[in-house]
Amino acid sequence: MIKNAYIHIPFCQRKCKYCSFVSGKNIKIKEQYIKSLLNEIKLRYHNNPIKTLYLGGGTPSLLDADEIEEILCHFKFYKNPEITIEVNPETVELNKFIKLKEFGVNRISLGIQTFNNNILKIIGRNHTEDAIYNAIEIIKQAGFKNISIDLIYGLPEQNIDLLKEDLEKVIKLDIRHISLYGLKIEENSYFYKNLPQNLPDDDMQAEMFSSICKYLQKNGFEHYEISNFSKKGYKSKHNCAYWENKNYYGFGLNASGFEGNKRYRNTKIIQEYINNPLKREEEYKLTKQENMENEIFLALRLKEGIKIPYINKKYNISFEEKYKKIIDKYKKINLLSINKERCSLTEEGFLLSNEIMSEFIN
Repeated sequence: MIKNAYIHIPFCQRKCKYCSFVSGKNIKIKEQYIKSLLNEIKLRYHNNPIKTLYLGGGTPSLLDADEIEEILCHFKFYKNPEITIEVNPETVELNKFIKLKEFGVNRISLGIQTFNNNILKIIGRNHTEDAIYNAIEIIKQAGFKNISIDLIYGLPEQNIDLLKEDLEKVIKLDIRHISLYGLKIEENSYFYKNLPQNLPDDDMQAEMFSSICKYLQKNGFEHYEISNFSKKGYKSKHNCAYWENKNYYGFGLNASGFEGNKRYRNTKIIQEYINNPLKREEEYKLTKQENMENEIFLALRLKEGIKIPYINKKYNISFEEKYKKIIDKYKKINLLSINKERCSLTEEGFLLSNEIMSEFIN
């Protein structure tokens, strides 16, 4: 039974210069989009209770509170579900967030990226440092305790000292969860064709990542996934479902889903989606080998890593024997740790995670 759902809201006030997600400024077609979204949910949702629901974007907080309630009303939920909405600081209003809390939203993911006003301007963000503080104050005033923030390191003009200033400011805000990503220049972003100056190189990004891990762990955060840190009890349940290779619905423009052994992605052309919300860009069944490799790859993102007895039983293999060469290679240089129960990346291994994890893919 599918217990997790992602919903994509593709509208933004302004496209950030690093962003390659499918989103745009055409808010005028919002009503048409919501109508098609609700139609897709009605036709594809199996009417089973949901444990986690995540509204991502884009900027889902551009929707009115009543529009978000209308979406939520189409689902059944387990007791105490995790319902997350992505938010930008400039869209935070007290009355709206009081309503969201009443409607069942209980987790806020606030995209701030940096506190530095100069860098915010360079990367095309639509808010200032003061707007961040104001947004967090309003969100807390509305009754939300489970607040996550997004930060990016490796930004133009950013150095270790500026990054540390960002981290110090975060700690003072009493935030329970932090998602922190290294800047990547993706093909469909503004920066891909207009490369910014003074980008930190790979060595500097690695130094930044190490500094972040040490600083946040020193201040009471668990580094539970490559890019995610939380206080006790505040891990993202929705994202953990992804990393544990669990099934999930994907509703909305360009949304991805995983049902049974089938992965799919909806169309990324908004007018096509409005005309036919059931149209998919791609859809394919995974072989047993592909599903196993996906499960191993995703589990290695987590601090706790691969549950070896579980993998052995589910796929009828001996993980230690099948991947002995890879395990020995990275264990020898302290990038991989293994015992009878688990195989996981070390803190040093997180720095080279993509290289290491890709070796488990045939």
